[in-house]
Amino acid sequence: MKPTSFRSRARSFGRVAWVAAALVGAASQASCKQSQAAGEVASPTTPPGEVWLTPAQVAEAKIKVDAVADQDVDDTVTTSGTVTLEDTMTGHVFSPVTGRVATILAEYGQRVKKGQALAVIESPDIGSAVSDTHKAGADLIAAQHDLRRKKDLFDQHAASQADVEASEDAYRSAKAELERARQKQMLLHVGNVDAVTQTYTLTSPVEGEVLLRNINPGIEVQGQYSGGATQELFTIGELDKIWVFADIYEVDMARIHIGAPAAVTVLTYKDKVFQGKVDWISGSLDPNTRTAKVRCTFDNPDHLLRPQMYSTVRIAVDQKSALAIPKEAVVHLGEYRVVFVQLPDADGHQRFERVPVDLDEREGSPWVAVKHGLDAGQKVVVAGSAYLSQRL
Repeated sequence: MKPTSFRSRARSFGRVAWVAAALVGAASQASCKQSQAAGEVASPTTPPGEVWLTPAQVAEAKIKVDAVADQDVDDTVTTSGTVTLEDTMTGHVFSPVTGRVATILAEYGQRVKKGQALAVIESPDIGSAVSDTHKAGADLIAAQHDLRRKKDLFDQHAASQADVEASEDAYRSAKAELERARQKQMLLHVGNVDAVTQTYTLTSPVEGEVLLRNINPGIEVQGQYSGGATQELFTIGELDKIWVFADIYEVDMARIHIGAPAAVTVLTYKDKVFQGKVDWISGSLDPNTRTAKVRCTFDNPDHLLRPQMYSTVRIAVDQKSALAIPKEAVVHLGEYRVVFVQLPDADGHQRFERVPVDLDEREGSPWVAVKHGLDAGQKVVVAGSAYLSQRL
């Protein structure tokens, strides 16, 4: 046999082997596609918005369901509030005289009694007030003498009726001036005035703690009766009891009553809840915000609540029975709320459908009242909703 003929047969054999391998590969691919198609036919077709799971998948995802039923919903009105001092136990101290602060006698946090000295102010108003009283007294005595003389002269026909009337007018004017000067002395607490040194002693109007002090030695203070702008120099108060004023919208006013339990939280103590009660409801609304003021009283033995703290106020109102679901059943999708409802089983799978709902979500209760979207007796997923959301 010739060499060329042998090489030709070898090439022919290679082509045959390649064709055979290609046929085998094609057959294998066709077989895989047939197997995949068979698998797809075996898997159930899931409708939109539903999730089908095998019992093993349900157990693995720890999915739990609960029936929709009427529940006692603990209704709560939530709003913002401001911590303030109880004004019946608070003293705001201003200076009635204009002058210079000479001495500070009370420090921050110091407890003082009613009438205890807080500061000493040197003021020319003191001398003026005492001087005005003495001058008015002297003028009144002079007016009395003049009136007596005029009456004697009138009785002797040596003075006219007009002279007597003018003297009477001067007497009444002097008497009124003396009364004005005395009233001014009373406003300046004449018992604490030293007319010689012209110093005035500020005293505490109540017993309590020095919570605020706005003066230092040497500064000038403006008097309350001088006509200028005045500044509060001391705030004396008690922190054992505190008030919280909350703003309530008109729609909620009828649901809140005197004595209703109130709970307050503040940013400083996020995990602590202060318990109190409502003790006053305003009889009018703010014309701008359309809200009414509600005052809540709280015991504050540790002095944790401080004046001017912003707070979140939750006022409990009457419980109501309503169709409700646990909070854990609600899935938040932006501004929408949905739940997963269990449907009858099919093809050996447990079915769950995503259903939009309208809820009355309020803080302070483990239950959420259902307005629309669910009926009593339906079973909703209360655990595992996140897993079902991922399967959609």
